[in-house]
Amino acid sequence: MADAVASHHARHPALAHHFDDLGQQREAASLGMWVFLVTEVLFFGGLFLAYLVYRTWYPATFIEVSQHLDIFWGTTNTAVLITSSLTMALAVYAAETGDRRSLVFFLLATLTLGCVFLGIKALEYSHKFHEHLVPGAAFQWDGDHAERAALFMSLYFIMTGLHALHMIIGVGLMSVMTVLAWRGGFSPEYHVPVEVSGLYWHFVDIVWIFLFPLLYLISRH
Repeated sequence: MADAVASHHARHPALAHHFDDLGQQREAASLGMWVFLVTEVLFFGGLFLAYLVYRTWYPATFIEVSQHLDIFWGTTNTAVLITSSLTMALAVYAAETGDRRSLVFFLLATLTLGCVFLGIKALEYSHKFHEHLVPGAAFQWDGDHAERAALFMSLYFIMTGLHALHMIIGVGLMSVMTVLAWRGGFSPEYHVPVEVSGLYWHFVDIVWIFLFPLLYLISRH
């Protein structure tokens, strides 16, 4: 009885009651995140498939409309996200080694880069509104096949908009992780929230790596 009581008091404060140890809890959290990411792959996969089907049907129009996307800002955002993946990986390493100062720094860097990405995307969207390229009653297209042009822009806003929504969620996660890290909530023994948040962040980055060439680089293949 005394041993059981002592074992109970020796439990790590971050260990949930239904797990035997932190290792088991970490494996369960990682598995849960991977399952979630698989459902996200299926979700975005449907959008990618729809895009590829329509691109195969209307290649000339899709190439023409893609010229109205700003490749400079698209490339810049790609570089921003690749850099953020590096800072996220460094944050996970800092958590594993117990380097609190570096952990906070790299989480803040990742958070900042995510905000930069969203700011650039908002700038791109504002340009499309001014150019009347947002599908709807105000949509204007001077070339042929306006309905096909509207279809491309609809897919553009749906796919990049959903990606931006995931990025907003990621920025929220990084904000929470930064606050917890600042308060000393992580250690080499317990840093699974940073790890699973990193998995989510890398997934969002990978989705953009596919979106960028599909939408921006059609005529540059």
